[in-house]
Amino acid sequence: MTARRRPRRRWLKLATALLLGPLLVLGAVFIALYRSVALEVDARLAGLHDRVAPKVYARPFVLRQGQALTAPELDDRLDDLGYTRKGRAANPGEFDISPTEVRLVPRGGTAEGRVVRVALALDAAGRTGQVTRLTLEGTGAVNEVQLEAPLLTAVAPGGRGRQRQLPLAQLPASVVQAVLAIEDRRFYSHPGVDIIRTIGAVVTNLRGDKKYLVGGSTLTQQLVKNSFLTPEKTYTRKIREQVMSIVLERRLTKDQILELYLNDVYLGQRGSFAVHGVAEGAHLFFGKDVSNVSLAEAATLAGIIQSPAAHSPTRHPVRSKERRDVVLRSMVEAGYVTRTAAETAIRAPLETAQGSVDAEAPYFVDYVTQLVAEQVAMRASATRVAVHTTLDLHLQRLAQDVVATGVADIEARYARRGQKRGPLQAALVAVDPRTGEILAMVGGRSYQRSQYNRATTAKRQPGSTFKPFVFLAAFDMALREGRTDLTPATVLSDEPATFLVNGQEWSPRNYDGEHDGLITARRALARSRNLATIQMAELAGYQNIASLWRSVKPGFTARAYPSIALGVFEATPLDMAEAYTLFPNLGEVRPLRAVSRIEIDNGIAPLPEMGRVRQVTQPGPTFLVTNMMRSVLNEGTGAGARAAGFALDAAGKSGTTNDLRDAWFVGFTPELLTVVWVGLDDNTPVGLSGSQAALPIWTAFMKRALAGHRNVSFAVPDGVTLVDIDKETGGRAGPFCESTANEAFLVGTEPQTLCYTHLGVPGGSLATLPHLMHVPPAPTTAAGQPLPGTPVPH
Repeated sequence: MTARRRPRRRWLKLATALLLGPLLVLGAVFIALYRSVALEVDARLAGLHDRVAPKVYARPFVLRQGQALTAPELDDRLDDLGYTRKGRAANPGEFDISPTEVRLVPRGGTAEGRVVRVALALDAAGRTGQVTRLTLEGTGAVNEVQLEAPLLTAVAPGGRGRQRQLPLAQLPASVVQAVLAIEDRRFYSHPGVDIIRTIGAVVTNLRGDKKYLVGGSTLTQQLVKNSFLTPEKTYTRKIREQVMSIVLERRLTKDQILELYLNDVYLGQRGSFAVHGVAEGAHLFFGKDVSNVSLAEAATLAGIIQSPAAHSPTRHPVRSKERRDVVLRSMVEAGYVTRTAAETAIRAPLETAQGSVDAEAPYFVDYVTQLVAEQVAMRASATRVAVHTTLDLHLQRLAQDVVATGVADIEARYARRGQKRGPLQAALVAVDPRTGEILAMVGGRSYQRSQYNRATTAKRQPGSTFKPFVFLAAFDMALREGRTDLTPATVLSDEPATFLVNGQEWSPRNYDGEHDGLITARRALARSRNLATIQMAELAGYQNIASLWRSVKPGFTARAYPSIALGVFEATPLDMAEAYTLFPNLGEVRPLRAVSRIEIDNGIAPLPEMGRVRQVTQPGPTFLVTNMMRSVLNEGTGAGARAAGFALDAAGKSGTTNDLRDAWFVGFTPELLTVVWVGLDDNTPVGLSGSQAALPIWTAFMKRALAGHRNVSFAVPDGVTLVDIDKETGGRAGPFCESTANEAFLVGTEPQTLCYTHLGVPGGSLATLPHLMHVPPAPTTAAGQPLPGTPVPH
């Protein structure tokens, strides 16, 4: 009997060895793999904590009495700041809204923690609104209230991604629960890998119980797969994923893992940017802060996760809604919402924010990202990077709106005429000419369709927008050389002429095919007459004009040919915006700035080099041209702005290039300068002049941007005097002149000859005909210097 037991024991030992051996080997392999993976997870976690998404901010939002603003627009602006809409605002960061009033409690700025009441009124058509009264708790009526700086975006590290990182506590319960219900209902009970869910998913998919495939990966596994591993699909990678998930669950709490996941989950592509995190998704898909999303919108965000390309609410709304409804029913099964609440959300239509990508100032963000790339890269180990920009988000939204509307109006005009053209494009740049700060930038009609930034990159001929520099070169030369024959009242010839350029004949004409004959310099600029401008260029010297432009825009090539007078060279809208800062600044060019401050950790980084202020021309000649450009708006090619109701003192110039290829308008007040370009990317003719295509967009923007601002006139420098002249002849106005203007001259260049046309006495002068008109002497200071006059709008 003993002998029989011995073989059995040997077989038992052998079987045990055969079973335990592989288990021990597997255990040893697992331990080795675990240790290896643990080291890798620790390193990756350190990288995740060190990894920083640079945050890009606009300038602080300012509420101002008289500001053009409707309740929905203010709702959007407060969403930009992450404010939460309540039934009754009581705490910082909350607001409530009605059609005629918005109450808010700011988190920062000049009214931190105090209730602000914003009274709003709509126009008769109900389309535009205005802030009629600002009331501050404990103070009463105030003129303005400054809030915080809105976050434009956080640029995800390692690529062209957009991401807004929020603590888990700041994410709404509906979003968190929607994700857990559809992606990992047992998240808080499994160790990182859910065997039960994996088996259940396999069985469900084999049976076909659901209309959709059920996944078995946990949130932890998804986080590991997306953030720690490469996208390859192999058994080895899957094993590493599972082990890493177990390790990660031992390194972080469940809440920390969930926060990382919700901030990093991929939600698709918008334009050239990858969208990461539910907070960024709420902004881009619904145009609102994540704290304000509805239950249906929360479910939509959660539904995107499974397949961002297939379930995108903007590209595939039907599939996205079906997936949203699946999420809502899962939330009922998980006990997160009642069946009634879910059914109400299911009946709600799927609505996304139109143009939400463009509302985030993407062209400007691209521009800023390129500017600060070097500064940020030098601080790769930084834990906090904040880029504060000059962008006014309210003006940016207005700019985007007027560009979209303006382009649609032009295309409707094409349709009525039966004209077929390629996709029309437009660009707008608005700056503060006093500082050079860029306030708004629109690089095209749709960033999602085209990321090409026409504001900064598209080089087109500026055409007639260059003409003011021709007259400026002439007046500046006249001052240097002591000449008196080049003034705004100089009479020029607007008659057909032919020029020999490089052995070839060049016969320019006016864009309307008409000619005005004899015409004053002021009127030539106001009516944008090409032949008269070329004559002034001849008098000034083509070389002087080319030299002036090279001083305004160093590095630009401008050849001293007659065609330079008509802007036959290339520049971008951003170039023209910087060049035009010369006029309101009396000869000083202000380099444009997009970044005001870069904060890295607890320090301030140097700003990108943008150039220095340059004094290019003297104040007197510069003011003469600015004063002439007033006539463009008052009676010239820009008069449509006045007809449309823009009443502030302003100057500007339209631009239309050869064959109506490009349409421009550049105009400014002392506090706001805006450039608008309209054209086609293939450089075919747009078929409209600057006054027809660009001016309406410029006017709509300026009216809304400057609503509530007081009228400010351009400063008159020393050395300038004002004299009444006859508009037609440019002579000193006589008692019988019917059309006169109060014209600006450099002292000593004002006309000494009376307008003989309306006196009937040819050649009459102030010296020989004192009895016909008394001309009082110009006022002077005690030192005998002339006093500057005050311009009169004309």
